[in-house]
Amino acid sequence: MSAHRSAATAAQLDAIAERFVGARRGRTAIVAYPGLPPVTEADAYAIQRHAISLWPDRVAGWKVGLIPPPFSQQLGRTRLFGPVFSKSVQTAGEDIIEFVGIAGGFTAFEAEYVLALGTNVQPATGWTAERAATVVGAVHVGVEIAGSPFAGINEHGPLVTISDFGNNAGLLLGAEISGGIAALAHEACTVRIDGAEVGRGTPASVPGTPLESLAELLNHMGRSGQTLVAGTLVSTGAATGVHQVFNGQSAVADFGPQGKISVRIVEA
Repeated sequence: MSAHRSAATAAQLDAIAERFVGARRGRTAIVAYPGLPPVTEADAYAIQRHAISLWPDRVAGWKVGLIPPPFSQQLGRTRLFGPVFSKSVQTAGEDIIEFVGIAGGFTAFEAEYVLALGTNVQPATGWTAERAATVVGAVHVGVEIAGSPFAGINEHGPLVTISDFGNNAGLLLGAEISGGIAALAHEACTVRIDGAEVGRGTPASVPGTPLESLAELLNHMGRSGQTLVAGTLVSTGAATGVHQVFNGQSAVADFGPQGKISVRIVEA
């Protein structure tokens, strides 16, 4: 895929971003992809960058998602990235969080481990998991709410996913893990939807562990020349799988001694 030439002009790529931003702000579904789907990684991130520039909020963090085979071999990447905006970050407590899903769109609940940067990171490449560990300031449990107005966001490959904010709709930040990176090996979580268990996992369930996700994000930012500031949140990937949820459903991520994060999906 990445070897193909762009089939779209800059104006066409911008129009896709504008359509997605309009649908997200209006909480309206998109039935079909709004234009020519990107055929290169550069096009996919160009759409994403323009959409970020149009969104009325600042980027507070980044979600990292897995690129599965055969796409990972075709792209030469194992991860994709999308922005997490400050107003979409909520601190999770004992209360149930109500999250608005777009009727006719896509919403999913993902138990994750969230890394907060402890320092500014200048653009560079060559990051490894071991080196990435040195810039982590705190580790939290959390939940990514994946979401898009386009119900088929995950059905057309990672480039389409990248183009719409990486299929991110929000981040629920749970308890900080005492002991930080060193304590991750002892963590575990389960996810229930409407009371039924649908998945369980640990940080090791994330391929290469959450630190590999962080390293790949840092390399991506290095290639694109972007600085990450201290406090940036990095949601490192689904530890129990991607669990689609629909309006009216409830989901709980149970992190044992770190507490639970409970969500009810409601319609706008």
